[in-house]
Amino acid sequence: MYIGVDIEEVKRFEKYVKDKIYLERVFADEEISYCMPKKRPAQHLAARFAAKEAVWKALSAKNKNLVVTDISIKNTQSGKPEVYIKNKRYKKIDVSLSHTDKYVVAAAVVF
Repeated sequence: MYIGVDIEEVKRFEKYVKDKIYLERVFADEEISYCMPKKRPAQHLAARFAAKEAVWKALSAKNKNLVVTDISIKNTQSGKPEVYIKNKRYKKIDVSLSHTDKYVVAAAVVF
C-alpha cells in the first residue's frame, strides 16, 4: 500500500484561471471542462492539482517515469473522483479531496 498527500493554496491558482496555456499543459480537457464553469474555478483547479500530486507521490517510489501531467482526475456521475493515468482508469487508486476558501488537500491511497 502506498499513500500520498498534498495541500495547495487556492490563491496560487487564481492566476491560472485565465492562463489557457498553463491550463492545457497541466490539466486534461475533462478537468478544465469540469472546473471552469464552477463559481470558484481556482478552488477546483487547486483540488485537481493536489489530487494529481498526491497520486504522483504515492506512485513515484514504484514508477520513476510518471509525471503529474500523466495523471487526471475525473468524477463519476455521483461526484466521486477517480484516477486516470494516461487516460486509463486505475481502480486500485482511491483519492479524497477537500477544501476551504483558502486551501485544498488531497490524499491518495494505492492498494
